[in-house]
Amino acid sequence: MHRFRPSLLIHHRSLHHLQNAGTLCSHLKSRSVIRFSGPDTIKFLQGLLTNDVRRFSEPPREDNSAVPTPNLANVVVPPAYAALLTPQGRFLYDLFLYRPPRPEEKLESTGSGLGHGSGGSVEIFADVDGSVLDELLATLKKYRLRSKVDIENTAEDFSCWQRYGRNLSGKTPAVEEPEAGSVGWGSGVDSSGKSASHGNDVGWQWFKDPRLDCLGFRGIFPSGTTPPLVESDKETDEQNYLLWRLEKGVAEGSTEIPKGEAIPLEYNFTGLNAISFDKGCYVGQELIARTHHRGVIRKRLLPLQFLDNNGKEVEGKVATGSEVINTASSKKAGSVTTALGFRGMGVLRLDEAFKGSDSLTIQGQEDIKIEAIRPDWWPTEWFQDQSHTAVA
Repeated sequence: MHRFRPSLLIHHRSLHHLQNAGTLCSHLKSRSVIRFSGPDTIKFLQGLLTNDVRRFSEPPREDNSAVPTPNLANVVVPPAYAALLTPQGRFLYDLFLYRPPRPEEKLESTGSGLGHGSGGSVEIFADVDGSVLDELLATLKKYRLRSKVDIENTAEDFSCWQRYGRNLSGKTPAVEEPEAGSVGWGSGVDSSGKSASHGNDVGWQWFKDPRLDCLGFRGIFPSGTTPPLVESDKETDEQNYLLWRLEKGVAEGSTEIPKGEAIPLEYNFTGLNAISFDKGCYVGQELIARTHHRGVIRKRLLPLQFLDNNGKEVEGKVATGSEVINTASSKKAGSVTTALGFRGMGVLRLDEAFKGSDSLTIQGQEDIKIEAIRPDWWPTEWFQDQSHTAVA
């Protein structure tokens, strides 16, 4: 493994350069890692989080969400995205959950068969928002009570990374990196092919982002090392990953998703595979289930673009929290939740956001126009009663 190299920052003035830059990779310094272990780990998380985590206790299966990795069988438990809510159903924290491979799921040293191990207790790693790490740990330990589960801060030991870009959207690992298919299960480990592999000797690997294919690949890796394939990519500043998400309309972490206030369905958590409606009870479930079964979500998080009266991009003039007004109806449409350069996101009423062209503006800054964009990953039923022309 190679040590970190200086990162490349694609300035937000040139978002089209980011869109055409090919595969990029960012070390997510805003994220941290915690570890759950012990016999009650699955039961504990199942009663807390919005997603169904019981599959982490099941035998791994053939899956194309992970990229081929030396000394790992081609069977994995894909990661999951989930949230911890307040008892009233408001967002608190998001978590990317990973189950590392057990000894018996790795290959033996020759790469020609399964290794041997005792299996041990279930161990789950979580990629979480580093800005609320201490608070999250305290909350989890408050809920632990007598559950036999250990919760550890492993932020010093592991780092979170994201691979993304136009070249990765919608591709399976085999298509994206076909030569890596010859490394691992069913053959000897070819050391000459390791540069094309996606993992390392402790079993950490890249996975498809559990939210959306267009977000690329995500993984956690030992701190102080650069993950596989980064040397053949462009390692770039984390702000470029934020720009990538702004274009898609995907918020992440307790800063972009207001803690204690945000309703997960308005932040599109259903479409991001973060909620199971079949798992049974968890903290905050009642509001989520009631809102979902009512079937009407009037406000949603949308990508935004900031323009002047001539349709040119306006940078650095819109602040988070700014109110968005529909001048055609003189009604408040919503508010900006995140802004960077001429891009942003906001939770807007859909009937106001797409009522007419050039009708959205910032309250008190009427010279700035807002273009609300419908992401192309949205299910059609989310917008079946609305009309629009702009698609991300």
